[in-house]
Amino acid sequence: MSEITDWSHETVLPAEPISASLAREFVGSHLVTHDLLHLVDDVALVVSELATNAVVHAHTQFTLTLSRQNGSVLLSLQDASTSLPVMATPELSDTGGRGLLLVELLSRAWGTSADRHGLKSVWATFPSRPAPLEPTPPPQ
Repeated sequence: MSEITDWSHETVLPAEPISASLAREFVGSHLVTHDLLHLVDDVALVVSELATNAVVHAHTQFTLTLSRQNGSVLLSLQDASTSLPVMATPELSDTGGRGLLLVELLSRAWGTSADRHGLKSVWATFPSRPAPLEPTPPPQ
């Protein structure tokens, strides 16, 4: 099956704390432009977690890509680190370590890949159509 890309947007952000905020603004703006308002909150939280991981763990600039392919919205973040992210199992008292758990909960699927140079990308997909509402049962 070939991939069909409807649209794609890309930006490069520095390894600085402000980049998580810039990443949220980037995805929010493009999701609104493409009339995908139902995704803004979830994708913004996921990109914030992935951008923070890139800044804190990779210490390199990163490339953020948002696209729609084959009916799904794809968020991808590539940095210059070859280390793959590890999902933690934090204790209740831990103040961090929940980022990838949030990514897993909010996205349809997520994972990692490496290019031919060994640089990693962390990606997450989201449905481009909102989930159908469950019918409300009639009052008894």
